[in-house]
Formats: sequence, C-alpha cells, structure tokens
Amino acid sequence: MLEKVLKGSPKYYMWLAFLGGLIGVGAITYLFQLKYGLSLTGMSRNVTWGFYIAQFTYLVGIAASAVMLVLPAYFHGYKQFKKIIIFGEFMAIGAVIMCMLFIVVDMGMPQRMLNVMLHPTFNSVMFYDMMVLIGYLCLNAIIGWKTLECERFQVVPPQWVKYLIYTSVIWAFSIHTVTAFLSQGLPGRHYWLTAVLAARFLASAFCAGPALLLLLLMIVKRIAKFEIGKEAIKTLTIIITYAMCLNVFLFLCEVFTSFYSNIPGHMHPLHYLFAGTEQGLPWVTYWMWIGAVMAIGSLVLLIPTSLRENMKILPWALGMLVLATWIDKGLGLIIGGFAPSPFETWASYAPTVPELLISLGIFAVGAFVVSILWKIAIDVKKEAGTL
Repeated sequence: MLEKVLKGSPKYYMWLAFLGGLIGVGAITYLFQLKYGLSLTGMSRNVTWGFYIAQFTYLVGIAASAVMLVLPAYFHGYKQFKKIIIFGEFMAIGAVIMCMLFIVVDMGMPQRMLNVMLHPTFNSVMFYDMMVLIGYLCLNAIIGWKTLECERFQVVPPQWVKYLIYTSVIWAFSIHTVTAFLSQGLPGRHYWLTAVLAARFLASAFCAGPALLLLLLMIVKRIAKFEIGKEAIKTLTIIITYAMCLNVFLFLCEVFTSFYSNIPGHMHPLHYLFAGTEQGLPWVTYWMWIGAVMAIGSLVLLIPTSLRENMKILPWALGMLVLATWIDKGLGLIIGGFAPSPFETWASYAPTVPELLISLGIFAVGAFVVSILWKIAIDVKKEAGTL
C-alpha cells in the first residue's frame, strides 16, 4: 500500500512540499535552540513548562479521542462509524508523533529522553506517560494498517486484531489519565490540584478530537470526493455536544469550588487568567476570554438540533469548539498552573518566536504524517469500493 504515497495530483505534491518547508523552518530554529539552549524560549526557573507542554497536553487528548469512534463501532456494533474509523486511528498516530516531538524539544537536549528509558524510575509518572504513548502509537499503527489491508483484499480481519482494538480502547483512556496525573499530582500548583482534572481532560478530548476529525473530513471530502455519511455525522456531533457540555460543566464546578470555599490558592489562578492582576500580562486575560466566548458560542450552535444539523453552521461550531478547548487545555492550563508559584510569587510567561516556529514545524510533521496515511486510506477504500 505504500506505493500509493508516490501517486498523487500536483496539488497533493504541492501540499507536501508546503509542509516540508514548514518542517524545514522548524528544524532550523530547533538547531538554534540546541546551540543556545532553552533560554530562547519564554520559560524560566519559575515557569518550567510552556507552549511545548501545552501542545503536548492537548494533542494527547486528540490522540485518545479515536476511542469515540472505536467504542460505538466495536462495542455496540454501530456500523456507520466503521467507514471513518481508519481516519481517526491515523489521526491518532499523527497526534502521538507530535506529542513525542514536543516532549523532545521541551527537554532541551534530546539525549535526555534516553535517560527515561535507560534509567527508568518506576515511581515517576513521566516514565509511565512515555510507555503508554509508545504503546498507543504501536497499537494504532498495527490496527490501522492491518484493517486497511484486509479491507483492500476484502477479507475479514483476523481475530487478534479485535483483541488489540479492545486493548486500544482501555489504552486511550489511560494515556490521557496519566497525562492528567502529571499535573494534578503536583502539590502547590493549585489550578491543577483537583481530582476532576483527569475527568476534565477526557471530556475535553472526547469533544475536541472528534470535532477536529470531522472538520478535516469535511475538507478532505471536497478534495477526494467521498461521502462521510449523514448518520455518522449526526451521531458524532451528538457525542461532541454531550462531551463539550460535560467539559464546561466540570470547569464551572471548579469555579464554584474555588470561590465558594474562598480558598486563596484556588482563586488566584482564576483571577489571574480571567480578571488579570498587576503582575500579569494583559494578553492572557484577552486570550482566556476569547476561549470562553468560543466555548459558549459553540454550545449555542451545537445544542439546538436544527443548528447542529445545518451543514453550513456545523463547521463554524466545530471550529469554535476546537479553538476554545485548545486555549483552555493549552496555554490557559499551563499559565494558570504557574500563577502564582508555591512561594506565592508571580512569574509571567509568553511564548517566544523560536518556540512558535519550532511548534509550527512539529505541527507540520503531524500534518505530513496524517496526509500521507489518509491518502493511502482513501486510495485503498476507493479501490475496494468501500468509500
């Protein structure tokens, strides 16, 4: 099936060349970071996580979200999703690869990654996070490739693939739970120190991932001329809506607990993010309110059935939802966790241009991988007459 990567239209090659250019920009900037160190970033002694870890956190959720297609299809026999499951699995592969690259650039020296594996610390959540991510990448690669191959030759996938699929469902929940444990297990970081953080992560992932998948499928549908299926879109948007409602509800629970209990440590981060402080940066407040407005706007468009099923409105609703969750679980979560510090001091953070360029290169790597894998999937499905 790999030969299908080499056969495409001029637009396909132009798209890959464009992504290659972005990857080149990111790689060159990363060489500067290797030479001058993490001083090129906005991180400091008091703010040790920044834009890289924010993207890592968000993308783990995107990877885990493939389970929202696998679960109904294989546990409840919902056949309408089987046509698009492969796209969710391949998107998960791209997301996990980006996660790993964000960890590499965040650690400064890439060889430090080897320390996690060569000298494992079994009480370290980071060690388990790396293990589950590698495992999830392998599971999706094997399952996706084997099922696509069987579809090509029109044969039933072997039984062992089903066992791997069942394993991948549990694995998907575990990768994002472990990622949440990385943050919520840190005493002194009051914004993260909450038992519902893992639940918030999962709810956010299960609305943002399918929303992004559906948006991308809508774009590819126009290019590759295939039908996603009205029933599949309808069911997926209902899942997205419920998950987003739960995500917002859990956030509001956090707000209530913080302000009703009047615990300063829990109120300060929310004040810093949404009301601003003398020590804060003004853009943070604007940034968070953009996210809040996008979240409310997406729910306004998704909850009424008539608006949710309108194909002209749906892409706007999904786009707003993706942007809102990216702000909330990305920079919003990271900045809120470091404001204030455990010593009640304030340290500001803003991503620098090198950080953004390196991140752009990593996003381009993910888009490159997903583009190639989706190209293979679409060609095979067209060949087999299953698209």
